[in-house]
Amino acid sequence: MPGFIHKKGTIGIISRSGTLTYEAVDQVTKAGMGQSTCIGIGGDPVIGTTTLDAMKLFMADPETEGIIMIGEIGGSMEADAAYWVKDHGNKPVIGFIAGQTAPKGRRMGHAGAIIGGKDDTAAAKMKSCANAGYRLLNLQPILLNDAKCSSIIIL
Repeated sequence: MPGFIHKKGTIGIISRSGTLTYEAVDQVTKAGMGQSTCIGIGGDPVIGTTTLDAMKLFMADPETEGIIMIGEIGGSMEADAAYWVKDHGNKPVIGFIAGQTAPKGRRMGHAGAIIGGKDDTAAAKMKSCANAGYRLLNLQPILLNDAKCSSIIIL
């Protein structure tokens, strides 16, 4: 990721998309905020850190005041994290799920981004995140504009 777009701050970013990670970082920085940590999980089927692992770390981190979670179609990581946040979350979360228009069965970008079942769709993941209390956005480019106007303290 280009280092010049980062700025020290209080927003934690979790993402399965490399491109959307630096887009979110750039928007947070341009809005005058910064990042506590950015965790790019990637979207391959076998990974080291899950969305839930990262979410738990940010919820426990005293330097993180708000969290942006960027997920995508395929797998259950975003829903797993959302269920945990619903019961244990103590910080505001803004979520975005990429692949909202992806047709079932088509691989989008890499091996992990494929809709295999009804729970892998963007719509199903968005529902899980909304039920967990995330401020859920439909379009990533308006991430900060929408977030800055919300009732969330930092984002």
